Amino acid sequence: MHEEPSAPARTTAPPPPPSCPAPPPAGHSATTTERGSFCLARCTCGWTGPARRSRDRARTDAAEHLAAP
Repeated sequence: MHEEPSAPARTTAPPPPPSCPAPPPAGHSATTTERGSFCLARCTCGWTGPARRSRDRARTDAAEHLAAP
């Protein structure tokens, strides 16, 4: 019978998994809340982002707040 040649062995390692994002600063935990058709970001430190129609933009506001020094 005719045999197929086997595939060459893999010689390179798979890429490492993406790194985890840095943890938020101590005392900060941002979430988004909805008010009617608007969404806004809030943090446990008392910060509140502007009301947005885009939930994605409100999440971005929260991420930017957590990343700020």
